[in-house]
Amino acid sequence: MNEKPLIYKGRAASSNMVSRFDPHTRESLDDGWGSLDEEAPPLQTEVMLDASRSVINYIQSPDLPFDRTLNPYRGCEHGCIYCYARPTHAYLGMSPGLDFESRLLMKADAVALLKKELAHPKYQCKPIALGMNTDGYQPIEREYQLTRQIIQVLSESNHPFSLVTKSSLVERDIDLIAPMAAKRLASIYVSITTLDRQVARRLEPRAAAPERRFETLRRLSEAGIPTGVMVAPVIPALTDCDMEQILEKAHEAGARKAGYVFLRLPHELSDLFQEWLQQYFPLKAQHVMSIVRQSRGGKDYQSEFGQRMRGEGIFADLLAHRFKLSCLKLGISGERTGFCTDLFSVPAAWQATANHPQLALF
Repeated sequence: MNEKPLIYKGRAASSNMVSRFDPHTRESLDDGWGSLDEEAPPLQTEVMLDASRSVINYIQSPDLPFDRTLNPYRGCEHGCIYCYARPTHAYLGMSPGLDFESRLLMKADAVALLKKELAHPKYQCKPIALGMNTDGYQPIEREYQLTRQIIQVLSESNHPFSLVTKSSLVERDIDLIAPMAAKRLASIYVSITTLDRQVARRLEPRAAAPERRFETLRRLSEAGIPTGVMVAPVIPALTDCDMEQILEKAHEAGARKAGYVFLRLPHELSDLFQEWLQQYFPLKAQHVMSIVRQSRGGKDYQSEFGQRMRGEGIFADLLAHRFKLSCLKLGISGERTGFCTDLFSVPAAWQATANHPQLALF
Protein backbone atom coordinates (compact mmCIF):
# COMPACT_ATOMS: atom_id res chain seq x y z
CA MET A 1 0.00 0.00 0.00
CA ASN A 2 1.40 3.37 -1.06
CA GLU A 3 2.02 5.98 1.59
CA LYS A 4 -0.42 8.88 1.47
CA PRO A 5 1.54 12.09 0.81
CA LEU A 6 1.04 15.08 3.07
CA ILE A 7 -0.29 18.28 1.56
CA TYR A 8 1.13 21.46 3.05
CA LYS A 9 -0.99 24.47 2.21
CA GLY A 10 0.86 26.87 -0.06
CA ARG A 11 3.67 24.39 -0.73
CA ALA A 12 4.32 22.33 -3.84
CA ALA A 13 6.58 19.65 -2.39
CA SER A 14 5.00 17.10 -0.08
CA SER A 15 8.18 15.74 1.49
CA ASN A 16 11.66 16.62 2.67
CA MET A 17 13.33 14.10 0.42
CA VAL A 18 16.94 13.48 1.47
CA SER A 19 19.65 14.98 -0.70
CA ARG A 20 22.15 13.06 -2.78
CA PHE A 21 24.81 13.85 -0.16
CA ASP A 22 22.84 12.50 2.81
CA PRO A 23 24.03 9.03 3.96
CA HIS A 24 20.69 8.35 5.67
CA THR A 25 17.13 7.98 4.42
CA ARG A 26 13.84 8.74 6.17
CA GLU A 27 10.57 6.85 6.07
CA SER A 28 7.19 7.80 7.52
CA LEU A 29 5.49 5.14 9.64
CA ASP A 30 1.92 4.94 10.89
CA ASP A 31 1.86 4.59 14.70
CA GLY A 32 -1.48 2.75 14.59
CA TRP A 33 -3.52 5.87 15.30
CA GLY A 34 -3.87 6.97 11.68
CA SER A 35 -1.09 9.54 12.02
CA LEU A 36 -0.37 9.48 8.29
CA ASP A 37 -3.97 10.43 7.56
CA GLU A 38 -3.76 13.63 9.60
CA GLU A 39 -3.50 17.02 7.95
CA ALA A 40 0.00 18.39 7.66
CA PRO A 41 0.87 21.08 10.23
CA PRO A 42 1.45 24.65 8.96
CA LEU A 43 4.92 25.06 7.55
CA GLN A 44 6.41 28.44 8.45
CA THR A 45 9.10 30.10 6.37
CA GLU A 46 12.47 30.44 8.09
CA VAL A 47 14.99 33.03 6.84
CA MET A 48 18.69 32.71 7.68
CA LEU A 49 21.76 34.81 6.91
CA ASP A 50 23.99 33.85 4.00
CA ALA A 51 27.67 34.38 4.74
CA SER A 52 28.81 34.53 1.10
CA ARG A 53 31.96 36.56 0.46
CA SER A 54 30.93 37.62 -3.05
CA VAL A 55 27.68 38.16 -4.91
CA ILE A 56 28.54 38.13 -8.61
CA ASN A 57 28.68 34.59 -10.02
CA TYR A 58 30.68 34.18 -13.23
CA ILE A 59 29.56 31.41 -15.55
CA GLN A 60 30.57 29.95 -18.89
CA SER A 61 27.65 28.43 -20.76
CA PRO A 62 26.92 28.53 -24.51
CA ASP A 63 23.24 28.04 -23.62
CA LEU A 64 22.99 31.42 -21.88
CA PRO A 65 23.25 34.98 -23.29
CA PHE A 66 25.08 36.32 -20.22
CA ASP A 67 28.26 35.49 -18.33
CA ARG A 68 27.41 36.65 -14.80
CA THR A 69 24.49 36.39 -12.41
CA LEU A 70 23.49 37.70 -9.00
CA ASN A 71 21.08 35.96 -6.62
CA PRO A 72 20.07 37.83 -3.43
CA TYR A 73 18.42 34.72 -1.97
CA ARG A 74 18.99 30.97 -1.78
CA GLY A 75 15.89 28.83 -1.81
CA CYS A 76 12.62 30.25 -3.09
CA GLU A 77 9.29 30.69 -1.36
CA HIS A 78 7.44 30.54 -4.68
CA GLY A 79 7.89 26.80 -4.27
CA CYS A 80 7.70 25.86 -7.95
CA ILE A 81 7.88 22.07 -7.98
CA TYR A 82 9.82 22.01 -11.27
CA CYS A 83 12.53 24.48 -10.20
CA TYR A 84 15.93 23.33 -11.46
CA ALA A 85 17.55 25.20 -8.53
CA ARG A 86 16.08 22.85 -5.92
CA PRO A 87 19.11 20.49 -5.93
CA THR A 88 21.39 23.41 -4.96
CA HIS A 89 19.90 23.30 -1.46
CA ALA A 90 21.70 20.00 -0.99
CA TYR A 91 24.99 21.91 -0.91
CA LEU A 92 23.69 23.69 2.19
CA GLY A 93 22.93 20.41 3.97
CA MET A 94 19.19 20.80 3.44
CA SER A 95 16.52 19.02 1.42
CA PRO A 96 15.63 20.10 -2.12
CA GLY A 97 12.03 19.38 -1.09
CA LEU A 98 10.17 21.40 1.53
CA ASP A 99 13.41 22.91 2.87
CA PHE A 100 14.04 24.62 -0.46
CA GLU A 101 10.78 26.55 -0.27
CA SER A 102 10.63 27.15 3.49
CA ARG A 103 14.25 27.41 4.77
CA LEU A 104 15.70 30.37 2.90
CA LEU A 105 18.95 32.29 3.03
CA MET A 106 19.32 36.01 2.36
CA LYS A 107 22.54 37.83 1.55
CA ALA A 108 22.38 40.72 4.00
CA ASP A 109 25.75 42.10 2.79
CA ALA A 110 24.76 41.94 -0.89
CA VAL A 111 24.82 45.71 -1.43
CA ALA A 112 28.21 46.26 0.22
CA LEU A 113 29.73 43.27 -1.58
CA LEU A 114 28.34 44.40 -4.94
CA LYS A 115 29.76 47.90 -4.55
CA LYS A 116 33.15 46.44 -3.67
CA GLU A 117 33.16 44.09 -6.66
CA LEU A 118 32.03 46.76 -9.12
CA ALA A 119 34.69 49.15 -7.80
CA HIS A 120 37.53 46.67 -8.32
CA PRO A 121 40.05 48.14 -10.79
CA LYS A 122 39.95 45.01 -12.97
CA TYR A 123 36.16 44.78 -13.18
CA GLN A 124 34.82 44.87 -16.74
CA CYS A 125 31.20 45.90 -17.20
CA LYS A 126 28.84 43.40 -18.82
CA PRO A 127 25.11 42.89 -18.15
CA ILE A 128 24.27 41.13 -14.86
CA ALA A 129 21.36 38.68 -14.86
CA LEU A 130 19.45 38.97 -11.57
CA GLY A 131 17.64 36.05 -9.96
CA MET A 132 18.57 33.38 -12.49
CA ASN A 133 18.77 30.68 -9.83
CA THR A 134 15.99 31.77 -7.47
CA ASP A 135 13.51 34.60 -7.96
CA GLY A 136 14.70 37.98 -6.70
CA TYR A 137 11.07 39.03 -6.21
CA GLN A 138 9.92 36.06 -4.16
CA PRO A 139 7.59 36.93 -1.23
CA ILE A 140 10.34 37.65 1.35
CA GLU A 141 11.59 40.47 -0.91
CA ARG A 142 8.68 42.57 0.40
CA GLU A 143 10.38 42.66 3.78
CA TYR A 144 14.10 42.53 2.98
CA GLN A 145 14.10 44.56 -0.28
CA LEU A 146 17.50 43.21 -1.31
CA THR A 147 16.61 43.18 -5.01
CA ARG A 148 15.49 46.81 -4.88
CA GLN A 149 18.70 47.83 -3.11
CA ILE A 150 20.78 45.97 -5.69
CA ILE A 151 18.97 47.69 -8.56
CA GLN A 152 19.62 51.00 -6.81
CA VAL A 153 23.35 50.23 -6.80
CA LEU A 154 23.25 49.30 -10.50
CA SER A 155 21.35 52.51 -11.21
CA GLU A 156 23.92 54.66 -9.41
CA SER A 157 26.74 53.16 -11.47
CA ASN A 158 24.81 52.91 -14.77
CA HIS A 159 25.39 49.16 -14.85
CA PRO A 160 23.10 47.15 -17.20
CA PHE A 161 21.04 44.21 -15.95
CA SER A 162 18.28 41.83 -16.96
CA LEU A 163 15.85 39.99 -14.74
CA VAL A 164 13.39 37.09 -14.92
CA THR A 165 10.54 36.84 -12.40
CA LYS A 166 7.17 35.22 -11.72
CA SER A 167 6.14 37.99 -9.34
CA SER A 168 4.13 41.18 -9.79
CA LEU A 169 6.27 42.73 -7.02
CA VAL A 170 8.64 43.92 -9.75
CA GLU A 171 6.11 46.71 -10.42
CA ARG A 172 7.19 48.28 -7.11
CA ASP A 173 10.56 49.11 -8.63
CA ILE A 174 9.40 50.68 -11.89
CA ASP A 175 10.60 54.02 -10.53
CA LEU A 176 14.17 52.67 -10.60
CA ILE A 177 13.97 50.42 -13.66
CA ALA A 178 12.22 52.76 -16.12
CA PRO A 179 14.94 55.47 -16.07
CA MET A 180 17.57 52.76 -16.55
CA ALA A 181 15.61 51.28 -19.45
CA ALA A 182 15.59 54.70 -21.11
CA LYS A 183 19.40 54.47 -21.16
CA ARG A 184 19.38 50.85 -22.46
CA LEU A 185 20.43 49.51 -19.08
CA ALA A 186 17.52 47.22 -18.18
CA SER A 187 15.09 44.63 -19.50
CA ILE A 188 12.59 42.44 -17.67
CA TYR A 189 11.30 38.98 -18.56
CA VAL A 190 8.21 37.49 -16.93
CA SER A 191 8.07 33.70 -16.71
CA ILE A 192 4.66 32.16 -17.49
CA THR A 193 4.23 28.39 -17.44
CA THR A 194 0.52 27.79 -17.95
CA LEU A 195 -2.81 29.58 -18.39
CA ASP A 196 -4.67 27.10 -16.19
CA ARG A 197 -5.17 28.63 -12.72
CA GLN A 198 -5.62 25.28 -11.02
CA VAL A 199 -2.48 23.81 -12.55
CA ALA A 200 -0.54 26.99 -11.76
CA ARG A 201 -1.62 26.94 -8.11
CA ARG A 202 -0.30 23.40 -7.73
CA LEU A 203 2.85 23.97 -9.81
CA GLU A 204 3.81 27.40 -8.43
CA PRO A 205 1.82 27.82 -5.20
CA ARG A 206 3.18 31.21 -4.10
CA ALA A 207 3.88 32.85 -7.45
CA ALA A 208 1.52 35.38 -9.03
CA ALA A 209 -1.51 34.04 -10.89
CA PRO A 210 -1.02 33.73 -14.69
CA GLU A 211 -3.34 36.61 -15.56
CA ARG A 212 -1.61 38.82 -13.00
CA ARG A 213 1.71 38.22 -14.73
CA PHE A 214 0.28 39.43 -18.05
CA GLU A 215 -0.86 42.58 -16.26
CA THR A 216 2.68 43.01 -14.94
CA LEU A 217 4.01 42.73 -18.49
CA ARG A 218 1.56 45.42 -19.59
CA ARG A 219 2.52 47.83 -16.79
CA LEU A 220 6.23 47.37 -17.38
CA SER A 221 5.81 47.90 -21.11
CA GLU A 222 3.72 51.03 -20.60
CA ALA A 223 6.53 52.39 -18.43
CA GLY A 224 8.89 52.07 -21.39
CA ILE A 225 10.75 49.03 -20.08
CA PRO A 226 11.75 46.41 -22.69
CA THR A 227 9.88 43.24 -21.74
CA GLY A 228 9.90 39.61 -22.73
CA VAL A 229 8.16 36.39 -21.79
CA MET A 230 9.75 33.10 -20.81
CA VAL A 231 7.53 30.08 -21.45
CA ALA A 232 9.31 28.05 -18.84
CA PRO A 233 9.39 25.28 -18.24
CA VAL A 234 7.39 23.56 -20.94
CA ILE A 235 5.97 20.38 -19.40
CA PRO A 236 4.89 17.82 -22.02
CA ALA A 237 1.26 16.68 -21.94
CA LEU A 238 0.54 19.15 -19.13
CA THR A 239 1.42 22.73 -20.11
CA ASP A 240 2.88 22.56 -23.65
CA CYS A 241 -0.58 23.11 -25.15
CA ASP A 242 -0.54 26.69 -23.81
CA MET A 243 2.63 27.83 -25.56
CA GLU A 244 1.08 29.66 -28.52
CA GLN A 245 -1.58 31.37 -26.43
CA ILE A 246 0.95 32.48 -23.82
CA LEU A 247 3.04 34.08 -26.56
CA GLU A 248 -0.02 35.78 -28.06
CA LYS A 249 -1.24 37.19 -24.75
CA ALA A 250 2.27 38.31 -23.82
CA HIS A 251 2.61 40.10 -27.15
CA GLU A 252 -0.72 41.85 -26.56
CA ALA A 253 0.66 42.97 -23.18
CA GLY A 254 3.71 44.53 -24.82
CA ALA A 255 6.35 41.78 -24.73
CA ARG A 256 8.64 41.87 -27.77
CA LYS A 257 11.13 39.20 -26.71
CA ALA A 258 10.53 35.55 -25.85
CA GLY A 259 12.23 32.33 -24.89
CA TYR A 260 11.32 28.86 -23.66
CA VAL A 261 12.93 26.03 -21.71
CA PHE A 262 12.02 22.36 -21.85
CA LEU A 263 11.42 20.75 -18.44
CA ARG A 264 14.71 20.08 -16.61
CA LEU A 265 14.87 17.43 -13.87
CA PRO A 266 18.41 17.26 -12.47
CA HIS A 267 19.38 15.15 -9.45
CA GLU A 268 16.70 14.98 -6.69
CA LEU A 269 14.27 17.07 -8.72
CA SER A 270 13.26 14.07 -10.83
CA ASP A 271 11.89 12.15 -7.83
CA LEU A 272 10.26 15.27 -6.36
CA PHE A 273 8.51 16.09 -9.63
CA GLN A 274 7.32 12.51 -10.14
CA GLU A 275 6.02 12.45 -6.56
CA TRP A 276 4.09 15.63 -7.36
CA LEU A 277 2.70 14.14 -10.60
CA GLN A 278 1.43 11.06 -8.77
CA GLN A 279 -0.24 13.26 -6.18
CA TYR A 280 -2.06 15.67 -8.49
CA PHE A 281 -2.11 14.09 -11.98
CA PRO A 282 -1.80 10.31 -11.48
CA LEU A 283 -3.48 9.49 -14.78
CA LYS A 284 -1.03 11.67 -16.71
CA ALA A 285 2.12 10.87 -14.77
CA GLN A 286 3.32 7.95 -16.88
CA HIS A 287 2.60 9.78 -20.15
CA VAL A 288 4.41 12.95 -19.04
CA MET A 289 7.54 11.07 -17.97
CA SER A 290 7.48 8.93 -21.11
CA ILE A 291 7.73 12.04 -23.31
CA VAL A 292 10.36 13.54 -21.02
CA ARG A 293 12.54 10.42 -21.40
CA GLN A 294 11.97 10.27 -25.16
CA SER A 295 13.24 13.86 -25.27
CA ARG A 296 16.20 13.20 -22.97
CA GLY A 297 17.89 10.23 -24.64
CA GLY A 298 16.01 7.73 -22.49
CA LYS A 299 16.94 9.49 -19.23
CA ASP A 300 15.11 11.86 -16.92
CA TYR A 301 17.62 14.62 -17.65
CA GLN A 302 20.51 15.62 -19.90
CA SER A 303 23.09 18.07 -18.60
CA GLU A 304 25.01 18.55 -21.85
CA PHE A 305 25.20 22.06 -23.33
CA GLY A 306 22.92 22.46 -26.31
CA GLN A 307 20.45 19.84 -25.06
CA ARG A 308 19.72 20.63 -21.42
CA MET A 309 17.48 23.60 -22.33
CA ARG A 310 15.78 22.14 -25.42
CA GLY A 311 15.93 18.35 -25.32
CA GLU A 312 16.13 16.13 -28.41
CA GLY A 313 13.90 13.92 -30.50
CA ILE A 314 10.55 14.34 -32.21
CA PHE A 315 8.68 16.12 -29.40
CA ALA A 316 11.55 18.54 -28.68
CA ASP A 317 11.93 19.34 -32.38
CA LEU A 318 8.19 19.93 -32.72
CA LEU A 319 8.25 22.22 -29.69
CA ALA A 320 11.11 24.26 -31.17
CA HIS A 321 9.22 24.50 -34.48
CA ARG A 322 6.01 25.66 -32.76
CA PHE A 323 7.90 28.31 -30.83
CA LYS A 324 9.68 29.60 -33.92
CA LEU A 325 6.48 29.81 -35.98
CA SER A 326 4.59 31.63 -33.23
CA CYS A 327 7.38 34.16 -32.78
CA LEU A 328 7.55 34.78 -36.55
CA LYS A 329 3.79 35.25 -36.71
CA LEU A 330 3.78 37.73 -33.83
CA GLY A 331 6.99 39.54 -34.70
CA ILE A 332 8.64 38.49 -31.43
CA SER A 333 12.41 38.17 -31.31
CA GLY A 334 14.31 35.45 -29.54
CA GLU A 335 17.35 37.69 -29.14
CA ARG A 336 18.07 39.53 -25.90
CA THR A 337 17.79 43.34 -25.89
CA GLY A 338 21.11 45.08 -26.59
CA PHE A 339 22.54 46.80 -23.53
CA CYS A 340 24.72 49.87 -23.19
CA THR A 341 27.92 49.39 -21.18
CA ASP A 342 29.63 52.67 -22.07
CA LEU A 343 27.85 54.62 -19.30
CA PHE A 344 29.24 52.51 -16.48
CA SER A 345 31.15 54.48 -13.85
CA VAL A 346 31.92 53.82 -10.21
CA PRO A 347 31.09 56.58 -7.70
CA ALA A 348 34.17 57.86 -5.89
CA ALA A 349 32.73 56.86 -2.52
CA TRP A 350 32.61 53.21 -3.58
CA GLN A 351 36.23 53.26 -4.66
CA ALA A 352 37.28 54.64 -1.29
CA THR A 353 35.33 51.90 0.50
CA ALA A 354 36.76 49.19 -1.76
CA ASN A 355 40.32 50.39 -1.17
CA HIS A 356 39.82 50.91 2.57
CA PRO A 357 37.07 48.49 3.69
CA GLN A 358 37.76 49.24 7.35
CA LEU A 359 36.27 52.71 6.86
CA ALA A 360 32.85 51.07 6.51
CA LEU A 361 32.96 50.38 10.25
CA PHE A 362 32.83 54.07 11.17
